[in-house]
This record gives sequence, structure tokens and C-alpha cells, in this order.
Amino acid sequence: MKHKVILRIAIYAAFFLILMRQDAVAAETVLPRIKHFVVIYLENRSFDHLFGNFPGANNRALAEPVSLTQVDRNRQPYRQLPGVIDIRDGMAPRPDARFPASLPNAPYPIADYVKPAAATGDLNHNFYNCQNQIDGGRMDEFVAWCNAGALTFGYYDMTGSQLWKLARRYTLADNFFQAAFGGSMLNHQWLIAARTPYYPDAPETMKSTLDAAGGVIRENRLTPDGYAVNTMMPAQPPYDVGAGGHVPAQEHATIGDRLTEKNVTWAWYSGGWNDAVAGRPDPTFQYHHQPFVYFKNYGEGTPGRKHLKDYADLVADIRHGALPEVVFYKPLGRLNQHSGYSNIADADAHLGQLVRKLRASKQWRDMAIVITYDEFGGYWDHVAPPRIDRWGPGPRIPAIIVSPRSKKGYIDHTQYDTTSILATLERHFGLQPLSDRDAKANDLRSAFID
Repeated sequence: MKHKVILRIAIYAAFFLILMRQDAVAAETVLPRIKHFVVIYLENRSFDHLFGNFPGANNRALAEPVSLTQVDRNRQPYRQLPGVIDIRDGMAPRPDARFPASLPNAPYPIADYVKPAAATGDLNHNFYNCQNQIDGGRMDEFVAWCNAGALTFGYYDMTGSQLWKLARRYTLADNFFQAAFGGSMLNHQWLIAARTPYYPDAPETMKSTLDAAGGVIRENRLTPDGYAVNTMMPAQPPYDVGAGGHVPAQEHATIGDRLTEKNVTWAWYSGGWNDAVAGRPDPTFQYHHQPFVYFKNYGEGTPGRKHLKDYADLVADIRHGALPEVVFYKPLGRLNQHSGYSNIADADAHLGQLVRKLRASKQWRDMAIVITYDEFGGYWDHVAPPRIDRWGPGPRIPAIIVSPRSKKGYIDHTQYDTTSILATLERHFGLQPLSDRDAKANDLRSAFID
């Protein structure tokens, strides 16, 4: 009898080990040759704005006439686009004299008036405003809801840029959407948590007001039911005191938590991080671009804080071949391509330098780099985003997959959104999904040879 019990235990143990091995194999078969994932998260540019003339992609030449003719809020086509407004930090909004007073109702090259090495004004890109611009998928009210006039309809010819060269050499995804409507804070949250932060018992004065049909009467920081959709600060430092209020520290799971649970090494590297923590931030450091700081698990003095590092640490880790298995990198504001305080050329050069460092690393042979953007920044795109839930996705953004194992000179038409990055990590490392969105998202395996 004793031998039978021992035999039964042995059988159960063997069966359990087989199941565990199956789980491990399943976790390794998404991209079996990739051991290091690097996500470079740039700022505020739509796909058509930067890649609207890319050969073979779903570019402006394929746009339906309805989106190529912008209409006003009464749905009347503009005879001429309104003048461009220059909106930059520290400046009162004013007509941008670098542009003509009016422009034809069609996409136009910004570089005819403002070179890529100079900054334009910024554009509004709030949660509800973004949905108004999309106009039920017609993509024809970007100008009507833009506070910078015709700037939204402008684009750059990126031929010859570092971004362009990488897209030509590796894989460009031309059907990749920002996870949520609106701006940076919200889409950074979706990058790491696949959900929208919640503010319980929020002041009514911070909530947006909607009419009975769901139309916006007044847009504010929060939805009427208390979700933080527009820029707010974290409740723990570093933060900008008084800039839009503070979201209470969040406690739901992030990709960082999931990776830590599985003993997968990871870090969030940010340009200017050490100076911001020390209280001497670069003027262009953006606190709301640091999504982990919004979570209780990554406050000062917590074990999670060790995962938040500076760009100098990233450079050192590349040089020493010591990158963790998962890397997120957020450039300093003046190098992230955000309109208003950054420009196309400087950010492009910085990106090129970083990718060269990564490709020279001893870890390059089993690395995958995903270069993408947080959101559209208010710039027009002609492709209607799919509607999955109340949060989005929002407009299409560029995404380039750079790896020795990514398809070369390839355009990937698979439907992706920001949570596809999470889906890739989760399936590769055998992590539990963070929400229904990333659980159902396409992962990035179509961009790879294996």
C-alpha cells in the first residue's frame, strides 16, 4: 500500500512537471530567439504626419476623399484652411507668421514654412476633443477641433531621416493605433497597465460635463464618472506642483508588477530622471510621461522604485551588455519630438544615435526594438481607428520593429494598438494579461521571421 501511495505521488509530480514545462514552452514560443525587448516611446505624431508618403504603406494616396476634405463644425467644407496658431509654453497664442494666413483645404508639407530643426506650436489632443476630430470614423473634423488651425493638416517628408531608414531596413507597422483617445498621460498608462486611472470621490469641478447624447459641454481632467483622461500629476514625487491636480496613487497591476512576479528583469529609463528626482528638472522634463510614478508600488522608498532609472544608466547598461530583459525608454522632452518644445530633427538624431548603440551591443543578436509614439499629438490621419471600448483606440501612429529577427524591408498590415506591446511581453514571458484589451490584442509576432 505504501508503495502504491509513493507511486501515485510520483505520477502526480511527473504530471505537474509536464504541465509546468508546457507552460514554460508556451511562454517561449512567441519569439523564441528574442531575449531582450526595448520599447522606445516617442511623442505626439500621427502616421500620416510622418509616414504619409512611405512607399507601399497605407499612405495619403489611399485616403478617401471624405477625410481629405476637412469640414467645419457645421459640416461645411472649408474653402481655405484657417491660419496656423503658434501655441508654445510661455507664449500667448498668436498667428504663426511663418505660415500663410490661409492654406488650401488639403494636406501640405510643413517644411515649406518651418524646417524640421525648428519647433512648431503645440496642438490640443484631449480625450473628448480627439473623438470629435475622428468624427465617427470620417476623420474630417481635425481642423474644426484644432486650436492651432491648419497645423493639424501638415506633414513632414521624412525621406532620409533615421526613422525612415529604419522603417525601410526593418519592419514598419502601418495599422498601429494609440491605445486610448487623447493625450500623453492616458496613453502612457495604457502602455504599462492597459487601463485608465481612476479617481474615487473626485471633486465635481474636475469632471467633464456631457449632454444627454454624450456630447461634450465642457471637457475637463476627468470623465463624469471619475476616470483620469486628461493630463494630471501623480500623487507622489517627482511631479509638477499644481499642474492639473493629482491622481491618487493607483494600485492595480502594471506590466512591471507582472514581470517582477515572474522574475523577469526590467527597467523604465527616462531622460532627465535623476535631475528631476533631485529637484532640478530640465525645463522640458515631463512628469506625466513617467507612468510608474502614478502607482503606489513605485513611490519613494518602495522596492519597485529601483526599476526607474536615468538615460545615463541606459547608456551604461548598453555599453556593458547588461540590459534587462525588458526595457522602456522615454527621451527627455526636448528629444522626444513633441510639438512646442521639441522638433523633428533633434529627436530623430537622438533616436539614430541610440539605435546605433543598441545595434553595437553584445546583446543585439537576440534583441527586438519597438519604436513607437504615445499618441497622435492632434495631427490628422486618414485611417479610422477600430472602436473596441469607451477608451479607444485612438488615431494611427508610427511603429517600427527593429531586430536581427524582424522581417526586412517589410510593411506589416496587422491591426495593432499600444496594448499589442503588452500582449507580446505577456505571451512571451507567460504573464497574466492586465485587462481584456491586452488579452485580446494581436501580438507583434507577424513582424518577425520566426
